Amino acid sequence: MPIYTYICKNCGESFELLVGLNDSGKDLKCEKCGSKNIQRTVASFNAGSGKGSSSAPSCPTCSSGTCNL
Repeated sequence: MPIYTYICKNCGESFELLVGLNDSGKDLKCEKCGSKNIQRTVASFNAGSGKGSSSAPSCPTCSSGTCNL
């Protein structure tokens, strides 16, 4: 089940909900004020390689594995 980010149009609260693929969405409501006047927003995400963090990209032609070009 995907996690979606919502914002309440009544109180401005931003929150995440775990939503089933077959859920109609009619029972979704704000966690803070209980309003059903909510909107799903586009969430940002990071799709990293999972090999640790490095600011320099890997380069197969350099002996060090990273280029400073």
